[in-house]
Amino acid sequence: MSGKTKVLIIDDDPAICESVKAILEGNGYAADTALSGKSGLEKFKATAPDIVLCDMMMEDIDSGIKIAAAMRAERKDIPLFLLSSIGDVTAENIGISQIGYNGVFQKPVDFDALLTVLGTVARTFLPKAD
Repeated sequence: MSGKTKVLIIDDDPAICESVKAILEGNGYAADTALSGKSGLEKFKATAPDIVLCDMMMEDIDSGIKIAAAMRAERKDIPLFLLSSIGDVTAENIGISQIGYNGVFQKPVDFDALLTVLGTVARTFLPKAD
């Protein structure tokens, strides 16, 4: 997995986690999943991903906001994207950056858009592997 951009996917829907993971791994990323905010934060600390995709509503209706705040407290620069069925509504009513996210992917996920954005983030903002 050396040299691959590591993406952590946090969502309580196993089908979402596995489908996004499969697409990412099929396109050269290293992907890991977590089915709750708690396990997501544990994996975040243990694996130091380069990018995080996180659902908004899991254990609590605002789990995604709490997770973003905890991750930002540890790594202010982590590219963090909301992965949610309420993403568009949230973006219209609340600034995504105000709740700790760099952007939003609406479910069902447009995989072409996901790969385009993550590719841009990896090339532009992440350190280059030696």
